[in-house]
Amino acid sequence: MEKMSGHDISLLIYTLIAIILLIFLIAKVKWHPFVVLLLTSVILGMLAGMKLPDVADAIQDGVGNTLGSIAVIIGLGTILGKMLAESGGADQIANTLLNKFGERKVHWAMMIVAFIVGIPVFFEVGLVLLIPLVYTVARKSGMSLLKIGIPMVAGLSTVHGLLPPHPAPMIAVEGLNANVAKTILYALIVAIPSVIIAGPVFGSFIAKRISGLEMPKALSEQFSKKDSKELPSFGITLFTILLPVILMLIGSLSDVLEESNILSEWSGFLGKPIVALLISVIVSFFTLGYARGFNKQQLSSFMGECLAPTATIILVIGGGGAFKNVLITSGVGDAIANLAVNTHISPILFAWLVAALIRVATGSASVAMTTAVGIVAPVLANVNGVNTELIVLAIGSGSLILSHVNDAGFWMVKEFFNMSVAQTLKSWTVMETLLSIVSLIIVLLLSVIV
Repeated sequence: MEKMSGHDISLLIYTLIAIILLIFLIAKVKWHPFVVLLLTSVILGMLAGMKLPDVADAIQDGVGNTLGSIAVIIGLGTILGKMLAESGGADQIANTLLNKFGERKVHWAMMIVAFIVGIPVFFEVGLVLLIPLVYTVARKSGMSLLKIGIPMVAGLSTVHGLLPPHPAPMIAVEGLNANVAKTILYALIVAIPSVIIAGPVFGSFIAKRISGLEMPKALSEQFSKKDSKELPSFGITLFTILLPVILMLIGSLSDVLEESNILSEWSGFLGKPIVALLISVIVSFFTLGYARGFNKQQLSSFMGECLAPTATIILVIGGGGAFKNVLITSGVGDAIANLAVNTHISPILFAWLVAALIRVATGSASVAMTTAVGIVAPVLANVNGVNTELIVLAIGSGSLILSHVNDAGFWMVKEFFNMSVAQTLKSWTVMETLLSIVSLIIVLLLSVIV
Protein backbone atom coordinates (compact mmCIF):
# COMPACT_ATOMS: atom_id res chain seq x y z
CA MET A 1 0.00 0.00 0.00
CA GLU A 2 1.45 3.41 -0.96
CA LYS A 3 2.04 6.32 1.42
CA MET A 4 -0.60 9.04 1.85
CA SER A 5 -0.44 11.61 -0.97
CA GLY A 6 -1.45 15.29 -0.86
CA HIS A 7 -4.54 14.37 -2.89
CA ASP A 8 -5.48 11.72 -0.30
CA ILE A 9 -5.15 14.25 2.52
CA SER A 10 -7.34 16.81 0.71
CA LEU A 11 -9.98 14.10 0.05
CA LEU A 12 -10.05 13.28 3.78
CA ILE A 13 -10.47 16.99 4.62
CA TYR A 14 -13.38 17.25 2.13
CA THR A 15 -14.99 14.17 3.71
CA LEU A 16 -14.66 15.74 7.16
CA ILE A 17 -16.31 18.94 5.84
CA ALA A 18 -19.15 16.87 4.31
CA ILE A 19 -19.73 14.95 7.56
CA ILE A 20 -19.73 18.17 9.66
CA LEU A 21 -22.24 19.67 7.21
CA LEU A 22 -24.32 16.48 7.43
CA ILE A 23 -24.44 16.71 11.25
CA PHE A 24 -25.23 20.44 11.20
CA LEU A 25 -28.11 20.15 8.73
CA ILE A 26 -29.69 17.17 10.53
CA ALA A 27 -29.12 18.29 14.14
CA LYS A 28 -29.43 22.09 13.94
CA VAL A 29 -31.37 22.98 10.77
CA LYS A 30 -33.65 19.92 11.31
CA TRP A 31 -33.73 18.97 7.62
CA HIS A 32 -34.80 15.41 6.83
CA PRO A 33 -31.80 12.98 6.87
CA PHE A 34 -32.72 11.65 3.39
CA VAL A 35 -32.45 15.11 1.76
CA VAL A 36 -29.29 15.92 3.76
CA LEU A 37 -27.56 12.65 2.78
CA LEU A 38 -28.25 13.29 -0.93
CA LEU A 39 -27.14 16.94 -0.70
CA THR A 40 -23.88 16.14 1.13
CA SER A 41 -23.23 13.36 -1.41
CA VAL A 42 -23.45 15.95 -4.23
CA ILE A 43 -21.20 18.42 -2.35
CA LEU A 44 -18.60 15.75 -1.51
CA GLY A 45 -18.52 14.52 -5.13
CA MET A 46 -17.99 18.09 -6.41
CA LEU A 47 -15.29 18.88 -3.81
CA ALA A 48 -13.49 15.62 -4.67
CA GLY A 49 -13.30 16.73 -8.32
CA MET A 50 -15.71 14.20 -9.84
CA LYS A 51 -17.40 15.14 -13.14
CA LEU A 52 -20.94 16.37 -12.48
CA PRO A 53 -22.76 13.62 -14.44
CA ASP A 54 -20.61 11.04 -12.58
CA VAL A 55 -21.74 12.48 -9.22
CA ALA A 56 -25.39 12.02 -10.22
CA ASP A 57 -24.71 8.48 -11.48
CA ALA A 58 -22.84 7.54 -8.27
CA ILE A 59 -25.79 8.74 -6.15
CA GLN A 60 -28.33 6.88 -8.28
CA ASP A 61 -26.28 3.67 -8.26
CA GLY A 62 -25.66 3.97 -4.51
CA VAL A 63 -29.36 4.24 -3.69
CA GLY A 64 -30.25 1.44 -6.13
CA ASN A 65 -27.58 -1.01 -4.99
CA THR A 66 -28.31 -0.48 -1.30
CA LEU A 67 -32.08 -0.76 -1.58
CA GLY A 68 -32.06 -3.58 -4.16
CA SER A 69 -32.52 -6.22 -1.48
CA ILE A 70 -32.81 -4.20 1.74
CA ALA A 71 -36.12 -2.51 0.82
CA VAL A 72 -37.68 -5.94 0.34
CA ILE A 73 -36.19 -7.25 3.61
CA ILE A 74 -37.54 -4.24 5.54
CA GLY A 75 -40.99 -4.64 3.98
CA LEU A 76 -41.24 -8.39 4.66
CA GLY A 77 -39.81 -8.03 8.20
CA THR A 78 -42.35 -5.33 8.99
CA ILE A 79 -45.27 -7.49 7.78
CA LEU A 80 -44.01 -10.37 9.95
CA GLY A 81 -43.84 -8.02 12.95
CA LYS A 82 -47.37 -6.74 12.28
CA MET A 83 -48.74 -10.31 12.14
CA LEU A 84 -47.02 -10.98 15.46
CA ALA A 85 -48.66 -7.92 17.04
CA GLU A 86 -52.18 -8.35 15.63
CA SER A 87 -52.44 -12.08 16.36
CA GLY A 88 -51.42 -11.63 19.99
CA GLY A 89 -48.30 -13.75 19.34
CA ALA A 90 -46.05 -11.22 21.13
CA ASP A 91 -48.36 -11.38 24.18
CA GLN A 92 -48.32 -15.17 24.10
CA ILE A 93 -44.51 -15.32 24.13
CA ALA A 94 -44.39 -12.83 26.97
CA ASN A 95 -47.06 -14.58 29.07
CA THR A 96 -45.37 -17.97 28.64
CA LEU A 97 -41.96 -16.66 29.70
CA LEU A 98 -43.45 -14.75 32.65
CA ASN A 99 -45.10 -17.95 33.88
CA LYS A 100 -41.85 -19.90 33.44
CA PHE A 101 -39.53 -17.33 35.03
CA GLY A 102 -41.81 -16.07 37.81
CA GLU A 103 -42.00 -12.48 39.02
CA ARG A 104 -38.53 -12.33 40.63
CA LYS A 105 -36.75 -13.05 37.36
CA VAL A 106 -39.25 -11.28 35.13
CA HIS A 107 -36.62 -8.79 33.87
CA TRP A 108 -34.67 -11.73 32.37
CA ALA A 109 -37.86 -12.87 30.65
CA MET A 110 -38.33 -9.38 29.16
CA MET A 111 -34.82 -9.50 27.67
CA ILE A 112 -35.52 -12.87 26.01
CA VAL A 113 -38.92 -11.69 24.71
CA ALA A 114 -37.34 -8.58 23.15
CA PHE A 115 -34.48 -10.60 21.67
CA ILE A 116 -36.96 -12.96 19.94
CA VAL A 117 -39.56 -10.35 18.95
CA GLY A 118 -36.82 -7.98 17.68
CA ILE A 119 -35.60 -10.42 15.00
CA PRO A 120 -38.15 -9.44 12.32
CA VAL A 121 -38.90 -5.82 13.34
CA PHE A 122 -37.18 -2.45 13.56
CA PHE A 123 -36.24 -1.14 17.02
CA GLU A 124 -38.99 1.49 17.00
CA VAL A 125 -41.63 -1.07 15.95
CA GLY A 126 -40.44 -3.55 18.61
CA LEU A 127 -40.58 -0.85 21.28
CA VAL A 128 -44.19 0.05 20.43
CA LEU A 129 -45.03 -3.66 20.31
CA LEU A 130 -43.58 -4.48 23.74
CA ILE A 131 -44.18 -1.35 25.82
CA PRO A 132 -47.74 -2.48 26.77
CA LEU A 133 -46.11 -5.61 28.18
CA VAL A 134 -43.63 -3.58 30.27
CA TYR A 135 -46.52 -1.61 31.79
CA THR A 136 -48.56 -4.76 32.47
CA VAL A 137 -45.62 -6.56 34.09
CA ALA A 138 -44.67 -3.47 36.15
CA ARG A 139 -48.26 -3.19 37.39
CA LYS A 140 -48.55 -6.91 38.22
CA SER A 141 -45.12 -7.36 39.84
CA GLY A 142 -44.73 -3.96 41.52
CA MET A 143 -41.19 -3.78 40.05
CA SER A 144 -39.48 -0.58 38.86
CA LEU A 145 -40.32 0.43 35.29
CA LEU A 146 -36.58 0.65 34.45
CA LYS A 147 -35.69 -2.75 35.93
CA ILE A 148 -38.16 -4.34 33.48
CA GLY A 149 -37.75 -1.84 30.64
CA ILE A 150 -33.94 -1.65 30.27
CA PRO A 151 -33.55 -5.42 29.56
CA MET A 152 -36.34 -5.07 26.99
CA VAL A 153 -34.75 -2.17 25.08
CA ALA A 154 -31.32 -3.86 25.39
CA GLY A 155 -32.73 -7.00 23.73
CA LEU A 156 -34.28 -5.01 20.87
CA SER A 157 -31.17 -2.89 20.37
CA THR A 158 -28.76 -5.85 20.32
CA VAL A 159 -30.74 -7.63 17.60
CA HIS A 160 -31.03 -4.34 15.66
CA GLY A 161 -27.25 -3.88 15.50
CA LEU A 162 -25.86 -7.39 15.42
CA LEU A 163 -28.18 -10.15 14.26
CA PRO A 164 -29.14 -10.96 10.65
CA PRO A 165 -31.79 -11.19 9.18
CA HIS A 166 -32.37 -7.76 10.74
CA PRO A 167 -32.05 -5.21 7.89
CA ALA A 168 -29.17 -3.15 9.37
CA PRO A 169 -26.75 -6.09 9.83
CA MET A 170 -27.89 -7.47 6.44
CA ILE A 171 -26.66 -4.25 4.77
CA ALA A 172 -23.20 -4.95 6.20
CA VAL A 173 -23.32 -8.68 5.36
CA GLU A 174 -24.12 -7.95 1.71
CA GLY A 175 -21.81 -4.93 1.41
CA LEU A 176 -18.81 -6.90 2.68
CA ASN A 177 -19.76 -10.24 1.07
CA ALA A 178 -19.82 -11.97 4.46
CA ASN A 179 -21.36 -15.39 5.05
CA VAL A 180 -24.86 -15.01 6.57
CA ALA A 181 -24.86 -18.26 8.57
CA LYS A 182 -21.39 -17.62 10.06
CA THR A 183 -22.41 -14.04 10.89
CA ILE A 184 -25.52 -15.32 12.72
CA LEU A 185 -23.40 -17.84 14.66
CA TYR A 186 -20.76 -15.26 15.70
CA ALA A 187 -23.50 -12.68 16.37
CA LEU A 188 -25.13 -14.99 18.92
CA ILE A 189 -21.75 -15.57 20.64
CA VAL A 190 -21.25 -11.78 20.84
CA ALA A 191 -24.85 -10.75 21.52
CA ILE A 192 -25.79 -13.04 24.42
CA PRO A 193 -23.13 -11.89 26.96
CA SER A 194 -23.48 -8.27 25.77
CA VAL A 195 -27.26 -8.15 26.25
CA ILE A 196 -27.02 -9.83 29.68
CA ILE A 197 -24.55 -7.18 30.94
CA ALA A 198 -26.32 -4.18 29.36
CA GLY A 199 -29.83 -5.54 30.06
CA PRO A 200 -30.74 -7.31 33.34
CA VAL A 201 -27.40 -6.57 35.09
CA PHE A 202 -27.24 -2.84 34.27
CA GLY A 203 -31.07 -2.53 34.50
CA SER A 204 -31.06 -3.75 38.12
CA PHE A 205 -28.18 -1.35 38.92
CA ILE A 206 -29.73 1.78 37.37
CA ALA A 207 -33.26 1.06 38.66
CA LYS A 208 -31.98 1.60 42.23
CA ARG A 209 -30.54 4.99 41.25
CA ILE A 210 -33.46 6.38 39.22
CA SER A 211 -36.53 5.69 41.32
CA GLY A 212 -40.10 6.95 41.47
CA LEU A 213 -40.83 6.78 37.72
CA GLU A 214 -44.58 6.80 37.08
CA MET A 215 -46.12 5.19 34.00
CA PRO A 216 -47.40 7.86 31.55
CA LYS A 217 -51.12 7.89 32.46
CA ALA A 218 -52.66 8.24 28.96
CA LEU A 219 -50.40 5.57 27.40
CA SER A 220 -50.81 3.21 30.33
CA GLU A 221 -54.62 3.39 30.13
CA GLN A 222 -54.58 2.95 26.35
CA PHE A 223 -52.42 -0.16 26.56
CA SER A 224 -54.25 -1.78 29.47
CA LYS A 225 -57.38 -2.39 27.34
CA LYS A 226 -56.76 -6.00 26.45
CA ASP A 227 -58.24 -7.81 23.51
CA SER A 228 -60.19 -10.83 24.73
CA LYS A 229 -59.49 -13.03 21.71
CA GLU A 230 -57.69 -16.32 22.22
CA LEU A 231 -53.92 -16.12 21.68
CA PRO A 232 -51.97 -18.35 19.27
CA SER A 233 -49.93 -21.12 20.91
CA PHE A 234 -46.38 -20.41 22.13
CA GLY A 235 -44.86 -23.12 19.90
CA ILE A 236 -46.45 -21.95 16.65
CA THR A 237 -45.61 -18.29 17.39
CA LEU A 238 -41.98 -19.07 18.18
CA PHE A 239 -41.69 -21.24 15.06
CA THR A 240 -43.10 -18.46 12.86
CA ILE A 241 -40.68 -15.81 14.19
CA LEU A 242 -37.61 -18.04 14.06
CA LEU A 243 -38.42 -19.55 10.64
CA PRO A 244 -36.36 -16.95 8.65
CA VAL A 245 -33.32 -17.60 10.88
CA ILE A 246 -33.75 -21.39 10.55
CA LEU A 247 -33.99 -21.11 6.73
CA MET A 248 -30.86 -18.91 6.55
CA LEU A 249 -28.93 -21.42 8.65
CA ILE A 250 -30.12 -24.20 6.27
CA GLY A 251 -28.73 -21.99 3.49
CA SER A 252 -25.24 -22.47 4.91
CA LEU A 253 -25.40 -26.14 3.85
CA SER A 254 -24.81 -24.99 0.26
CA ASP A 255 -21.23 -24.04 1.27
CA VAL A 256 -20.55 -27.59 2.47
CA LEU A 257 -22.31 -29.59 -0.25
CA GLU A 258 -21.08 -30.01 -3.84
CA GLU A 259 -22.23 -27.23 -6.15
CA SER A 260 -23.95 -29.53 -8.64
CA ASN A 261 -25.92 -31.21 -5.85
CA ILE A 262 -29.72 -30.52 -6.01
CA LEU A 263 -29.74 -30.28 -2.19
CA SER A 264 -27.04 -27.61 -2.36
CA GLU A 265 -29.09 -25.64 -4.91
CA TRP A 266 -32.26 -25.75 -2.79
CA SER A 267 -30.53 -24.93 0.50
CA GLY A 268 -28.75 -21.99 -1.18
CA PHE A 269 -32.11 -20.75 -2.51
CA LEU A 270 -34.00 -21.13 0.78
CA GLY A 271 -31.16 -19.46 2.68
CA LYS A 272 -31.35 -16.20 0.71
CA PRO A 273 -32.74 -13.57 3.16
CA ILE A 274 -35.48 -12.43 0.75
CA VAL A 275 -36.68 -15.99 0.12
CA ALA A 276 -36.46 -16.94 3.84
CA LEU A 277 -38.50 -13.88 4.86
CA LEU A 278 -41.04 -14.31 2.04
CA ILE A 279 -41.70 -17.93 3.07
CA SER A 280 -42.00 -16.86 6.73
CA VAL A 281 -44.47 -14.07 5.90
CA ILE A 282 -46.66 -16.48 3.88
CA VAL A 283 -46.49 -19.04 6.73
CA SER A 284 -47.50 -16.26 9.18
CA PHE A 285 -50.66 -15.54 7.14
CA PHE A 286 -51.80 -19.07 8.02
CA THR A 287 -50.32 -19.60 11.52
CA LEU A 288 -51.01 -16.09 12.88
CA GLY A 289 -53.69 -14.96 10.41
CA TYR A 290 -56.35 -17.36 9.13
CA ALA A 291 -55.83 -19.69 12.12
CA ARG A 292 -56.69 -16.76 14.42
CA GLY A 293 -59.89 -16.03 12.52
CA PHE A 294 -58.69 -13.03 10.47
CA ASN A 295 -60.17 -12.75 6.96
CA LYS A 296 -58.39 -11.73 3.74
CA GLN A 297 -59.58 -8.08 4.01
CA GLN A 298 -58.09 -7.80 7.51
CA LEU A 299 -54.77 -9.32 6.39
CA SER A 300 -54.67 -6.88 3.48
CA SER A 301 -55.33 -3.87 5.75
CA PHE A 302 -52.62 -5.03 8.21
CA MET A 303 -50.08 -4.94 5.36
CA GLY A 304 -51.19 -1.49 4.21
CA GLU A 305 -51.00 -0.08 7.74
CA CYS A 306 -47.56 -1.45 8.54
CA LEU A 307 -45.79 -0.72 5.23
CA ALA A 308 -46.58 3.01 5.07
CA PRO A 309 -44.32 4.03 8.03
CA THR A 310 -41.33 2.10 6.59
CA ALA A 311 -41.04 4.54 3.65
CA THR A 312 -38.95 7.01 5.69
CA ILE A 313 -36.62 4.30 7.01
CA ILE A 314 -36.10 2.93 3.49
CA LEU A 315 -35.36 6.37 2.01
CA VAL A 316 -32.85 7.24 4.76
CA ILE A 317 -31.01 3.94 4.23
CA GLY A 318 -31.01 4.70 0.47
CA GLY A 319 -29.51 8.13 1.21
CA GLY A 320 -26.81 6.44 3.29
CA GLY A 321 -26.11 4.18 0.29
CA ALA A 322 -25.72 7.22 -1.98
CA PHE A 323 -23.22 8.84 0.40
CA LYS A 324 -21.36 5.52 0.66
CA ASN A 325 -21.10 5.17 -3.14
CA VAL A 326 -19.80 8.74 -3.60
CA LEU A 327 -17.15 7.99 -0.95
CA ILE A 328 -16.02 4.95 -2.96
CA THR A 329 -16.34 6.44 -6.48
CA SER A 330 -14.55 9.70 -5.64
CA GLY A 331 -11.53 7.85 -4.24
CA VAL A 332 -12.20 8.83 -0.62
CA GLY A 333 -12.58 5.14 0.24
CA ASP A 334 -9.04 4.45 -1.00
CA ALA A 335 -7.69 7.50 0.85
CA ILE A 336 -9.25 6.22 4.08
CA ALA A 337 -7.84 2.77 3.32
CA ASN A 338 -4.36 4.32 2.97
CA LEU A 339 -4.80 6.17 6.26
CA ALA A 340 -5.93 2.98 8.05
CA VAL A 341 -3.05 0.92 6.66
CA ASN A 342 -0.45 3.62 7.42
CA THR A 343 -1.66 4.07 11.02
CA HIS A 344 -1.64 0.25 11.46
CA ILE A 345 -4.95 0.24 13.34
CA SER A 346 -6.69 -3.16 13.58
CA PRO A 347 -9.39 -3.49 10.86
CA ILE A 348 -11.94 -4.52 13.54
CA LEU A 349 -11.16 -1.45 15.67
CA PHE A 350 -11.21 0.76 12.57
CA ALA A 351 -14.63 -0.59 11.47
CA TRP A 352 -16.03 -0.06 14.98
CA LEU A 353 -14.63 3.48 15.20
CA VAL A 354 -16.01 4.56 11.81
CA ALA A 355 -19.51 3.26 12.63
CA ALA A 356 -19.37 4.78 16.13
CA LEU A 357 -18.45 8.25 14.81
CA ILE A 358 -21.25 8.21 12.22
CA ARG A 359 -23.73 6.93 14.83
CA VAL A 360 -22.87 9.75 17.26
CA ALA A 361 -23.04 12.25 14.38
CA THR A 362 -26.30 11.20 12.73
CA GLY A 363 -28.19 9.38 15.50
CA SER A 364 -29.13 6.50 13.21
CA ALA A 365 -27.70 2.99 13.63
CA SER A 366 -28.89 2.08 10.10
CA VAL A 367 -27.18 5.11 8.50
CA ALA A 368 -24.04 4.40 10.56
CA MET A 369 -23.89 0.81 9.29
CA THR A 370 -24.66 1.67 5.66
CA THR A 371 -22.08 4.48 5.49
CA ALA A 372 -19.43 2.59 7.48
CA VAL A 373 -19.62 -0.36 5.06
CA GLY A 374 -18.68 2.00 2.20
CA ILE A 375 -15.71 3.38 4.15
CA VAL A 376 -14.49 0.03 5.47
CA ALA A 377 -14.87 -2.10 2.28
CA PRO A 378 -11.86 -0.55 0.43
CA VAL A 379 -9.69 -1.03 3.55
CA LEU A 380 -10.48 -4.76 3.62
CA ALA A 381 -9.53 -5.10 -0.04
CA ASN A 382 -5.96 -4.14 0.95
CA VAL A 383 -5.61 -6.23 4.11
CA ASN A 384 -5.02 -9.98 4.05
CA GLY A 385 -6.69 -12.57 6.27
CA VAL A 386 -9.49 -10.43 7.67
CA ASN A 387 -12.62 -12.19 8.94
CA THR A 388 -15.43 -10.26 7.20
CA GLU A 389 -18.11 -11.71 9.52
CA LEU A 390 -16.34 -10.16 12.52
CA ILE A 391 -16.02 -6.85 10.64
CA VAL A 392 -19.82 -6.91 10.15
CA LEU A 393 -20.23 -7.34 13.92
CA ALA A 394 -17.68 -4.60 14.67
CA ILE A 395 -19.65 -2.19 12.46
CA GLY A 396 -22.91 -3.28 14.13
CA SER A 397 -21.36 -2.83 17.55
CA GLY A 398 -20.09 0.67 16.72
CA SER A 399 -23.50 1.66 15.32
CA LEU A 400 -25.11 1.20 18.77
CA ILE A 401 -22.92 3.56 20.81
CA LEU A 402 -23.98 6.71 22.66
CA SER A 403 -27.57 7.25 21.52
CA HIS A 404 -28.44 10.85 22.41
CA VAL A 405 -30.74 13.72 21.40
CA ASN A 406 -30.34 13.24 17.63
CA ASP A 407 -31.72 9.66 17.82
CA ALA A 408 -35.47 9.00 17.51
CA GLY A 409 -35.05 5.98 19.80
CA PHE A 410 -33.77 8.26 22.59
CA TRP A 411 -36.98 10.32 22.56
CA MET A 412 -39.23 7.25 22.32
CA VAL A 413 -37.58 5.68 25.38
CA LYS A 414 -37.75 9.01 27.26
CA GLU A 415 -41.50 9.40 26.61
CA PHE A 416 -42.50 5.77 27.19
CA PHE A 417 -40.62 5.59 30.50
CA ASN A 418 -41.71 9.10 31.52
CA MET A 419 -38.10 10.25 32.21
CA SER A 420 -36.32 13.59 32.02
CA VAL A 421 -33.55 14.10 29.43
CA ALA A 422 -30.93 13.69 32.20
CA GLN A 423 -32.50 10.42 33.40
CA THR A 424 -32.65 9.11 29.81
CA LEU A 425 -28.93 9.90 29.33
CA LYS A 426 -28.08 8.08 32.60
CA SER A 427 -30.11 5.00 31.73
CA TRP A 428 -30.73 4.49 27.98
CA THR A 429 -27.57 6.23 26.67
CA VAL A 430 -25.30 4.42 29.15
CA MET A 431 -27.01 1.09 28.30
CA GLU A 432 -26.39 1.58 24.55
CA THR A 433 -22.74 2.54 25.15
CA LEU A 434 -22.23 -0.46 27.43
CA LEU A 435 -23.74 -2.71 24.74
CA SER A 436 -21.36 -1.28 22.12
CA ILE A 437 -18.18 -1.56 24.21
CA VAL A 438 -18.88 -5.05 25.63
CA SER A 439 -19.74 -6.42 22.17
CA LEU A 440 -16.56 -4.85 20.70
CA ILE A 441 -14.43 -6.54 23.40
CA ILE A 442 -16.05 -9.93 22.62
CA VAL A 443 -15.51 -9.42 18.85
CA LEU A 444 -11.81 -8.65 19.50
CA LEU A 445 -11.52 -11.80 21.66
CA LEU A 446 -13.25 -13.86 18.95
CA SER A 447 -10.81 -12.52 16.34
CA VAL A 448 -7.96 -14.14 18.27
CA ILE A 449 -9.72 -17.53 18.04
CA VAL A 450 -11.26 -17.46 14.54
